[in-house]
Amino acid sequence: MNNIYLPQLVKITKIIEQSPTVKSFRLEKIGGRFEKDKDGLVFKPGQFVMVGQIGYGESPLGPSSSPYEDKYIEIAARKAGTVTGYLHSLKEGDKITLRGPYGNGFPLDFMKGKDIVCATGGCGIPPIAALVEYIIKNKENFGRVYVLYGAKTPDEILMKDKIEEWKKEGVKIILTIDKPDKNWKGQVGFVTDLIKEIDIDEANAVATMCGPGPMMGALEKVLRPLGISDRRIFVSMERKMQCGVGKCQHCTTGKKYVCLDGPVFNYDEIEKNHD
Repeated sequence: MNNIYLPQLVKITKIIEQSPTVKSFRLEKIGGRFEKDKDGLVFKPGQFVMVGQIGYGESPLGPSSSPYEDKYIEIAARKAGTVTGYLHSLKEGDKITLRGPYGNGFPLDFMKGKDIVCATGGCGIPPIAALVEYIIKNKENFGRVYVLYGAKTPDEILMKDKIEEWKKEGVKIILTIDKPDKNWKGQVGFVTDLIKEIDIDEANAVATMCGPGPMMGALEKVLRPLGISDRRIFVSMERKMQCGVGKCQHCTTGKKYVCLDGPVFNYDEIEKNHD
């Protein structure tokens, strides 16, 4: 078994400019494939990996690729600091380090047999993307699946190619943006406004969220009246992490560490501490 605390060298085999500030990177393990667990998963949707380079540091990022894929792992990074700035300077064929996966992902067994509402905003879509890929692979175990996704502008909608693939697999995608351009024909407004577009069995549904704290707090207030309790709302807090091993205290959330106790929590675990 691999030691997940030791960095392994990976090669960037594909880079896609997802938006003016976000790139996705396909990472392949040099000399082999990524190890799978007993369920055939390389990682659980919602877990994170540490990506970086000696001399620059590391950044915690949630994989966006299918957790069943062992040839590569895909991540997406917004250019925001030293590590992500370095990643954005790289080209296909360059090598970086990767550690993990770490943390607790979405409760896949609990979610089976239920309608799923996935809500995200901005650059929060990667862990949701991995979850959707898992659900599609096991679609017979789930009910209706919705992805509610908000971005500032049409150019900042990430993973457009995957979104089109999900539609073909029966996933209901509902998009909204803050600032439309002349070509935008979709909805304009908050992600919370999209709740009226879903049709679920409230007594047998769960919600997953990853995005800005205010967005998640507002969504909880419209999901709860539908009958989805806080115990059935699962929130990814990966954006708060830094060291990934519970030492820097950057990700403290109340009495919990996001990197050790999360990054996925029940909403009621972090309700008063998420931002």
